[in-house]
Amino acid sequence: MTQMFRMTPGPARLPQAPAVRCRQAQTLTTMVLACALSACAVGPRHEAAPAVETPAAFKQGQGEWVVAVPADTLERGPWWDLFGDAVLGDLAQRVEISNNTLAAAVAAYAQARALTAEQRASLFPTVGLDSAASRSGGRGDAVERRSVQVGIGGSWEPDVFGRLGRGIAASRAGEQASLADLASARLALLGELAVNYFNLRQADAQRAILAATIAGYQRTFQIAQNRYVAGIVARTDVLQAQTQLANAQADLLGVERQRAQLEHAIAVLVGVAPASFSIEPRSDWLPSVPAVPFDLPSTLLQRRPDIASAERRVAQANEQIGIALSGYYPSLRLSGSAGLGAASIGELFSASALVWSLGASLAQTIFDAGAIGARVERSRAVLDQAAANYRQTVLRAFQQVEDQLLAARILARQQGLRAEASQAADLVEQQVLNRYQAGQVSFTEVVTAQATAANARRALLQALVDRQVAAVALIQALGGGWTGL
Repeated sequence: MTQMFRMTPGPARLPQAPAVRCRQAQTLTTMVLACALSACAVGPRHEAAPAVETPAAFKQGQGEWVVAVPADTLERGPWWDLFGDAVLGDLAQRVEISNNTLAAAVAAYAQARALTAEQRASLFPTVGLDSAASRSGGRGDAVERRSVQVGIGGSWEPDVFGRLGRGIAASRAGEQASLADLASARLALLGELAVNYFNLRQADAQRAILAATIAGYQRTFQIAQNRYVAGIVARTDVLQAQTQLANAQADLLGVERQRAQLEHAIAVLVGVAPASFSIEPRSDWLPSVPAVPFDLPSTLLQRRPDIASAERRVAQANEQIGIALSGYYPSLRLSGSAGLGAASIGELFSASALVWSLGASLAQTIFDAGAIGARVERSRAVLDQAAANYRQTVLRAFQQVEDQLLAARILARQQGLRAEASQAADLVEQQVLNRYQAGQVSFTEVVTAQATAANARRALLQALVDRQVAAVALIQALGGGWTGL
């Protein structure tokens, strides 16, 4: 049940009577009081993000943790330049311009900004202009009547208990969360581009490795064939060499398929059809891994846009509590209008044609079967949910940074060991092949040595690319690199 209190003086004509002026003064006093009360906002204030238990330092690094201060708006710079690849830099710029997923995120942010502007407009009066003209009559002795009216009116709801201000603050928090979501989408897309590009270049390097391996297998096959024709070895040596060669050629076709699929994926990221996009192969490509400083300051984690988005969702939920609590208090609306009415346009602008009105209405809910209380409880539960999501986001960020710091250190050591293994396997392959030609070992030993050497070369390449991918993941975990603070 809503109880209404309305005070609206009736139409008056100039000149104004003293009673009319008194009523105007009363209405003006009401408006002033409403302005003074507009600062009485109800509900809790959002002053800080929910508390999260944080370690003193990264387990896998030496940086110290400090109290978080949002820094997601800081410029991170083109972090992909750390890898020193001009093609990657060009593709990254194309993603920022033409990617459709990023364009959708930009549009979502534009919607959030428009919603904030719409909410802000509720603080100001609404003014409207209307006009009308009519003519009526009938048969017989009926008198023909004419009327012309022009009027302007307005209404305003003072923000007595902060409901409108809370709505604006909630919309602004949603706008900022949408901006952080946009930054998250941008970071994720650029990270996906970098990983796909490095895997594509890995396919290029694998093709070069497999091409050299196939050439070696072809020579070995020819040696076995010659020795079989000379009656020195059995035909099984030739069959083994043929099997090894065919498997390597099949592996090359698999790499070709993988590279084509990666090229298609990159085409979609840069916003073009795969049929009209290609990346020039590079057989001389060498992975470049940026040096990861293990004394990273933990303040870099503050730049993560997903953490910023989660914190602003908490602020937005907090404002909704104030909006729900304002339902316990009355709402005030002020209105006024002035117009001209006459039987003809010629009489419309005379002093006696002026009509005006001023009014104020006050509405208060008396009984709603607990609906307002339920809305308040629901808003508090939404705040608790948002706070829990924020804490989980922060903890997940810690995990991701720790994982990638560990990966960067371990993969660097693995690369050194893979390089040693590859060098040793190459020497064994050459020595075994020489001994086979001298008739000292069986062809099975040749096959084993060659397969081991080929696998060692591919494992070394994989270790290098794994380090690049881990560096990209660490950059994403830190919100866009380890520089800028």
